[in-house]
Order: sequence, then structure tokens, then C-alpha cells
Amino acid sequence: MQHIFRNAIIAALAATAFGVAFAQTPAENPTTPAPKHEKQAPAVERNLHVFDTLDFDVFSNQKWQRLAESHAPDIVVTWPDGHETKGLDRHTEDLKAMFVFAPDITIKEHPIRFGSGTWTSVTGVMTGTFTKPMPIGDGKTIEPTGKRFAIGMATIGHWSGKTMDHEWLFWDNQDFMKQLGLGK
Repeated sequence: MQHIFRNAIIAALAATAFGVAFAQTPAENPTTPAPKHEKQAPAVERNLHVFDTLDFDVFSNQKWQRLAESHAPDIVVTWPDGHETKGLDRHTEDLKAMFVFAPDITIKEHPIRFGSGTWTSVTGVMTGTFTKPMPIGDGKTIEPTGKRFAIGMATIGHWSGKTMDHEWLFWDNQDFMKQLGLGK
């Protein structure tokens, strides 16, 4: 997980030559809200409900022992920068690493949520505050900026039985770094 942030930070710092940017985002208050959720097939609704629980309760409250309710033991996770990880233990450690520098991270809603067959897709807004040092590898850290972030994100999940066997995570890393106060 450290290399995700290190690579994103390097890219963000390379993109800016001056100063710290202030976080601004319409993610929490979009100009045009999403339409109401349309009821899906029963199996898809079940998976969407499991995913809601994953983000709103398990992830937001760091209940890592419950990740197995939604993720297969050999889950493949494709991250926003394109790299993949394999296995629930690795994914759990990567998620924990996000809370090191922003211990108040939450996802409270999925404005868009739908699926078909063994697929689900949700959007959300991940919020938090950069209040603790961010590890970037080799014992180095970036000092917190105190900046709040609200990142629009999307997750596509492929389900095998009652758990996901592959999860794709999407958010704009440059916007994330900008909102953290680490880029323009």
C-alpha cells in the first residue's frame, strides 16, 4: 500500500512546482444528484446489500475480521493505479494502511448502485482528514496537513457465490493528493 501513496505523491509533487493546494470537490454535494436506485434482481440486491454493509460498517468502522463476509480468501483487488494484489490478508493490510494517515475515513453512501448477474457496481464518496504522518516507505513519512478530503470513487465487483473474487477500485489519485494538500 505504501507504494500506492508514494507513487501518487511523487506524481502529484511532480505536477506542482509551488505551494500547497486547498481541497475542493463537488463529490459530496453534486450539482445533479443521481437518480433513485432501481430495484435489481434478487441475487444482485443481496450482493449490493453486502457491499453497502462492507463500505458503511466494515470499512468505515475498521471491522477487518468481517471482510470475509464480502471478499473471497483469494480475492484479487485492482487498485486505482492499476496494480493488483491477491489475497484477503494483503487486501486487509492495504485497507488498514489508509487509516494510518487518516483515521477518520468513512464511506456513508452509494448514490449509484446496480448490477447484473455476478457483477455489481457502486459509486461512493470516501471522506477523511489527513491528521497523522503518512508512511511512504524506507522509514520516511509525510507530515499531516490537516486537510479534509472527499473523493468520488467507484467499485466494480465480480461475485462468486456470496463473496467477491475480484474487486476493481477507482478514484482520481491526483485529486486525492491535491485534497490532501500534497499537489496542485
